Amino acid sequence: MRFNSFNAFDQTRRNRTAVEATDFLRRDDRLAALLPAVQRMAKLQQDCAKVLPAAFNFCDILSFEAGQLVLSTPNASVAAKLKQQLPKLQEALSTKGWQIDNIRLKVQMMKAMAAPPVERRQLVIPEVGVDSFARLSETLEPTKQNATLIAALKNLVAHRR
Repeated sequence: MRFNSFNAFDQTRRNRTAVEATDFLRRDDRLAALLPAVQRMAKLQQDCAKVLPAAFNFCDILSFEAGQLVLSTPNASVAAKLKQQLPKLQEALSTKGWQIDNIRLKVQMMKAMAAPPVERRQLVIPEVGVDSFARLSETLEPTKQNATLIAALKNLVAHRR
């Protein structure tokens, strides 16, 4: 799969998100009642990831009610590969005590598809370079063909000074 470079990033994000969610739920009495359900879903996600580690780098559990497990996948390709492994997943989860009668897949464009944020750096043109661009904009022959280039050079010099 082409997303392997994001595995560590995605796993770190999932771990951090789970801890933050647990802390948030514990702080509020009404929400604390949700904690057992959240922990149960987290355990199910871990068990699924142990059975099919490659597939679950990009999948999440959407719901688990009345024996029906609904999984989200980022695209149809991942869904097709995962669909072939559903019997193995269902059998392995049943040996771990999960009562799953049916597993459905739902394709959703997800965060797993997004690349981690790219750090933007500010490009710096030394003063000598800015002066050179200024001289070039003044010495270019003012023809129709050079007009756009001259305007761009003057704009660059104006922004850098």
